[in-house]
Amino acid sequence: MKPLADWPVEQRRNIIGVFTDIDDTLTTHGSITPDALQALADLKAAGLHIIPITGRPVGWAEPLAARLPVDAIVVENGAVALQMAESEVLSADSAKNTSQIGIQPAYLLPRVLSKLYQQDAATRADNLSRMAHIAQQVLAQVPGAALSRDHAGRETDLAFDYHEFEDLPPATVQAILAVLKQAGMHTTVSSIHIHGCFDQFDKWRGAQWIVRELFKRDLTSELDKWVFVGDSGNDQAMFQHCTHSVGVANIRRFESQLTHLPRYITPYERGAGFAEVVKILLNTA
Repeated sequence: MKPLADWPVEQRRNIIGVFTDIDDTLTTHGSITPDALQALADLKAAGLHIIPITGRPVGWAEPLAARLPVDAIVVENGAVALQMAESEVLSADSAKNTSQIGIQPAYLLPRVLSKLYQQDAATRADNLSRMAHIAQQVLAQVPGAALSRDHAGRETDLAFDYHEFEDLPPATVQAILAVLKQAGMHTTVSSIHIHGCFDQFDKWRGAQWIVRELFKRDLTSELDKWVFVGDSGNDQAMFQHCTHSVGVANIRRFESQLTHLPRYITPYERGAGFAEVVKILLNTA
């Protein structure tokens, strides 16, 4: 990982969009700090696309989608996306068309919140039932295991807390992962949660999908125009595939556990580190 200051200015000038993790990348001790929030506003004012991608669930992210200056938020490690739009944008014809591809507008909100899924409703319902059974298996077989406190808002993803409110030892983390994998789940580990899902969802797949859905473009053909900012294990797919990637300084905590590292690293941690990325990104004079 090179110092962030080594990112060439001629590369930064080409950037049109920013993907970012949320927990411990935008947030500091659970909150988006004023410097990180201002950084998001500065990106939007400069005309850049902003898409947070997180392991957090749909229910947790809905309030954020309503108030953050972003294009969309991809949640549950790429399986679902939330997009805000002014209600008058959705005509009767567009509402009919979007319903055919899985978008569910919440008309009672002041702005329209659309939920876009990679799985159909029948698949999600079947998987939700399977996940409930597996969750009970983990809780019965692994002493100390606890579901994430945001699990009630999850629709496609099963998550266990190991470093948000709990502090589980590595052996317990591995025991939970073993049960999930035995059940046929795809697993990832974020800075706070252990995740399992029934599909090969990850942030890279989610990033390609949302760029295709929102902008009708192929992300793989324009990777030199996007940057990803993250901090932990479930960001590895983005670190692996993105031409431009940055880790906030607290990624050092996971460095020895990661196969794929970001190209650059910030001097500061968490939200302050994200603000550093935006500052250098917008300073291309």
